[in-house]
Amino acid sequence: MFEELGISFGPALIVLLALYFIVKWAVRNGIKEAYRDITGKVTTEDVEEEQIRDELGIDEEEK
Repeated sequence: MFEELGISFGPALIVLLALYFIVKWAVRNGIKEAYRDITGKVTTEDVEEEQIRDELGIDEEEK
């Protein structure tokens, strides 16, 4: 099937896996952002990230 497109199975699998994780990451971040907009609350994951940034001394601009 992939040979008809000029792609071997290995690279096609890598591209599909990368696409899967990109979409998964985008959906997760979209859900978190919508939750914050609707409820006005921050998630525990955001609190943990903020604590780590404070410990390391990283500003938002440096991210």
